[in-house]
Amino acid sequence: MRLLNRHRASILLVLIGLGLGLLLSGQGKVSAIPKEDYESLETFTNILAIVRKNYVDEVHTKDLISGAINGMLNAMDPHSAYLTPELYKELQMDTQGRFGGLGIEITVRNGVLTVVSPIEDTPAFRAGIKAGDQILKIEDEFTKDMTLMQAVKKMRGPKGTKINLSIKREGVQDLMNFILARDTIRVQSVRSRALEEGYAYVRLAQFQERSDRDLQKALEKLASEKGGIKGLVLDLRNNPGGLLTQAVRVTDLFLDSGMIVYTDGRLDSQKQKYFARKEGSWTEFPMVVLVNGGSASASEIVAGALQDHKRGVILGTKTFGKGSVQTILPLDDNSALRLTTARYFTPKGRSIQATGIVPDIVIENVSLQQARAEEKKRLGVREENLPGHLQNQQEQKEKEKPALPEREENIENDAQLKRALELLKGWDVFKQLVQKKAA
Repeated sequence: MRLLNRHRASILLVLIGLGLGLLLSGQGKVSAIPKEDYESLETFTNILAIVRKNYVDEVHTKDLISGAINGMLNAMDPHSAYLTPELYKELQMDTQGRFGGLGIEITVRNGVLTVVSPIEDTPAFRAGIKAGDQILKIEDEFTKDMTLMQAVKKMRGPKGTKINLSIKREGVQDLMNFILARDTIRVQSVRSRALEEGYAYVRLAQFQERSDRDLQKALEKLASEKGGIKGLVLDLRNNPGGLLTQAVRVTDLFLDSGMIVYTDGRLDSQKQKYFARKEGSWTEFPMVVLVNGGSASASEIVAGALQDHKRGVILGTKTFGKGSVQTILPLDDNSALRLTTARYFTPKGRSIQATGIVPDIVIENVSLQQARAEEKKRLGVREENLPGHLQNQQEQKEKEKPALPEREENIENDAQLKRALELLKGWDVFKQLVQKKAA
């Protein structure tokens, strides 16, 4: 989403996200290099000449310089990178919600290529790849010392072509091999439905150019249904981020005033503050926001702001912890430089970088079946373990019911969603009691 700054001639496009975070800026001239730096540049050009002349194979200057740029940026942080014209074009397509690949948001954590989150209804999601998985090999090539953009480039490809990923998962001893067929990834940003009469559920999968408008339409539709909206569950689990402007606008839908987020960098242009407006705000119902380790960047902005303003209860597990802003600086040859230029902070001044958002209510997401299995393990021998015990007829009828589809928003297989609904219903009962007492 483009932002027009009346005091500057440049057009800015602000985005945050692990594979997506960017800020388009019409930068002009590069400042002059200090005199003391010329000696280092002379060393670089000497090494460049020596390599070209003496390396075992013939090398091209363009490739050497590209490698040097990537090495320089990779030495600073995992999110700064040089984007070739091809990668830059793909990055622009990502923000529109359609691109080719596997559907995995990745980052480099402690030197290891790590999955931030699989995107819903994509090859990676359907194959069972999870947030936190470490990608050790792409095809037969080890990912050690591989840059983020190199990994992205290797995993992108024509629809239908296959790729093998070797993954290390916490708690699993052996490497897991996934053979995935690439596909055109179309991300549906917003999905919504009623959990029960008056209690709404909205799933926000990614922050794209139209996310705020799609969310507004979803809320209007839910409000028009029987019972309206007495409580809302906003699901940001496994949402890897996206556009910063969309994170601000989505948050603004639920706040009528106050700061949403601010960014702080070395330059004045990187010090920005974003505030909520009263117009169009949905503030008349309680909210529970679901997060987990796959909730990153823009998701953390929304969760952090709603938590600081006490607008909603944050429930789930600790978020990813990506609190930096990347600026995309287009170059003359249609390539671009993605550079980390600022950190963002919640309204109360909390930096999310490497720490994440800690939920108000921490609860792991286990299905009802898993919970029952764990309970049986803890309790040891019970009546049901004795041979020939009488069957519970009601329980038997429950077992004979058709199995519900194993989807994230299936409340019977989603402990976090079930708890969120219980909180909203409990709040409604409490409010009614208070009103009755006042009357």
